[in-house]
Amino acid sequence: MPRSLAVIGAGWAGLAAAVEATRAGHAVTLFEMAAQAGGRAREVRHEGIALDNGQHILIGAYTQTLRLIREVGVDTETALLRTPLRLAEPDGRGLHLPPGPPMRAFATGVWQRSGWTLRDRLALLATASGWALRGFRCPPSLTVEALTVGLGTTLARDLIEPLCVAALNTPAREASAAVFLRVLRDALFSGPGSADLLLPRVSLGELFPAPALAWLRDHGAAARLSSRVQRLERDGSAWRVDGEGFDAVILATPPAEAARLAAPHAEDWTRSAAAFGYEPIVTVYLDAGSTRLPEPMLALPSGADAPAQFVFDRGQLGGPPGLLAFVISGAQPWVDAGRDATLAATLAQARRALGARLRGEPLPRLQIIEKRATFRCVPGLTRPPMVITPGLLAVGDHVDGPYPATLEGAVRSAVQAVAALR
Repeated sequence: MPRSLAVIGAGWAGLAAAVEATRAGHAVTLFEMAAQAGGRAREVRHEGIALDNGQHILIGAYTQTLRLIREVGVDTETALLRTPLRLAEPDGRGLHLPPGPPMRAFATGVWQRSGWTLRDRLALLATASGWALRGFRCPPSLTVEALTVGLGTTLARDLIEPLCVAALNTPAREASAAVFLRVLRDALFSGPGSADLLLPRVSLGELFPAPALAWLRDHGAAARLSSRVQRLERDGSAWRVDGEGFDAVILATPPAEAARLAAPHAEDWTRSAAAFGYEPIVTVYLDAGSTRLPEPMLALPSGADAPAQFVFDRGQLGGPPGLLAFVISGAQPWVDAGRDATLAATLAQARRALGARLRGEPLPRLQIIEKRATFRCVPGLTRPPMVITPGLLAVGDHVDGPYPATLEGAVRSAVQAVAALR
């Protein structure tokens, strides 16, 4: 039966929960402490240009995220640039997966990848086949580095480390192999198009948060921005949010904020939510004149003096020509080094990696640091469950589930929570 529902937090998980619950007939009130929706995947306005707080990508396997984006009226065919998976490097090399059945596409991409020896290719195909035969499962204590140690340094540098930090935002030496394999299974081997890259041609705000808020208001939901919830109180089988009554509450806030609100009602859950370690992501925007990269996204050689793993050509994605976004995942060493050192290293990396492709001296535009961009996805990590206590649920990419901290993980948790209300 329909219920009155408070959703606290208007990031992608909270918006997804609010939309899904409204579709199910619940009377929804959405609370958000910030002045805008979107959470850690939001639009940032800088000097009149719509940028993002970080360069997010989607893949074809993000079925729930894509469904809800369409639900709120966004045409994903125009808002997203869809291409087969291409991990192209500035020199043209890279893993390019052609369209078609996943296993065949992967084998073709590996076989045609220049710069790898025959031994490299055979080792990767044999290892991937072994993962598939074992159902993409491994002991939960294993790291990605330990899982892939037999592949050698070339494949670790060119493929495993970039994929690992892109998917888990945790270095391979520390990242959970079990979660890594689950991502590979769903992304590369779950069906045609699952590994396709979907790069936003619009700002993150236009892709989901703004249309979702408009959709919610059009469908009778209440959205209260700049409204931080101070306390939750149990009221029999119902709840009070700062004194206002609701049948149920969904916490869609970051873990620390959820722990604050849940603390009087579930001590064990609160301890689990408060115990996360975090990894930052740094995005460095550079103006590079009339530069146009050969691909909208390029993989970059990274290391001790080269911070970024990827660069995005925002001019090919609806932004100003020549605006490049350099993305540094697993960025704690660079956060520790400081903004100036990070910028200097990124500028040097841009000149080295892009060389003659640059049509103008790259100039700093904006540097964005998300210090708690994602949780550290390490082996044996215990994540808090969806149900905190009857009538009080939690959603978000940090809630117990098979995925790392991704948009799809956040959205799926919201869909599951609304289903549980029934």
